[in-house]
Amino acid sequence: MAITLSLIPFVLGQPLADRDPALAAPPVDLTPGPQYADDRRPFQGIPGIERAPGGRLWATWYAGGETEGPENYVLLVTSGDDGATWSGPALVVDPPGMVRAYDPCLWVDPLGRLWLFWAQSYGWWDGRAGVWAIRTDQPDAAEPQWSGPHRLCDGIMMNKPVALSSGEWALPAAIWAIEPRTGDGEHAHELGDRAGSNMIVSLDEGETWEYRGGSTVPGRACDEHHIVEMDDGRLWMLVRTGYGIGESYSLDRGRRWSPGRPSWIPHIPAARFFVRRLDSGNLLLVKHRPPDGRTRSHLEAYLSEDDGRSWVGGLSIDEQAGVSYPDATQADDGLIYLIYDYDRTGAREILMATFREADVLAGQTVSPGARLGVLVNKAE
Repeated sequence: MAITLSLIPFVLGQPLADRDPALAAPPVDLTPGPQYADDRRPFQGIPGIERAPGGRLWATWYAGGETEGPENYVLLVTSGDDGATWSGPALVVDPPGMVRAYDPCLWVDPLGRLWLFWAQSYGWWDGRAGVWAIRTDQPDAAEPQWSGPHRLCDGIMMNKPVALSSGEWALPAAIWAIEPRTGDGEHAHELGDRAGSNMIVSLDEGETWEYRGGSTVPGRACDEHHIVEMDDGRLWMLVRTGYGIGESYSLDRGRRWSPGRPSWIPHIPAARFFVRRLDSGNLLLVKHRPPDGRTRSHLEAYLSEDDGRSWVGGLSIDEQAGVSYPDATQADDGLIYLIYDYDRTGAREILMATFREADVLAGQTVSPGARLGVLVNKAE
């Protein structure tokens, strides 16, 4: 795998990675020990899912420690029977010391290769972080061979890249609007005009990546933004904000973005949502719709048949308080696989639902293969 790294300079003959541990490549453990077992996880959540071309499912999330912080690590599990059963940890990324691995994301690219991305930061947030990735060309193998870890860019990427009609691949990586929290001043960074909901682009199918541009939507913090290519060629950026969802548009393939503004799409404050174009051309939106307008509950799925101008349907995925962080992918036959977490320090469950567009439009499961509340993992 020939991914060009961000250059890591030397300072007084010493590699900067020695002085800045977050820039050091972390170990990738392909035979995780008992310290990563279900009964050793007091905290877990923030999942992602992908389906290999041949049908194997992969799921990721992060855990480690009692909450978000330096003890966090990323783990990967797999299923060869369409989610009926799941493996234990098949791979773990666990940087040493004060460096955390978190906010993982899975993506099968247009060439059929599986990527595992994650963020890496010193302390809870060092003001810069960095998107790291490994990749396999054998996503349908139970034990595939993986590339070594490579740093792609500054920032945190929470949602899947998008393959644009131009052939470019767009990766949504954010520099949060949050002051660094490192526990010291030495490892804090200030990126100035590179802070924002950014778009990182590859022109060569993932071999190299470069900053293209970004938006600064009012009310953003942990951006968790999505990039959608619209039918008229515009790019539409949707961003998590303190009031719900913010948005911005680009007319020049992501170089410049319109002033950010609140989206008309209603959503609860400060919570991840999911939006993605389906193979049919419709857009899928998964978001919270609780009665009180604030609680992370009542996760529901909607469709747009007019490029996001209106949303129809409303399939109830899970009404429990404490469900959050939806991520989804779609099989060639149209079946949608959705993953989310429930009660990160209590029940500590990773759950999956499968459904089709017909289920979303009907507001109930009416199609073959539709399943709700499938258990992927439960920490004991």
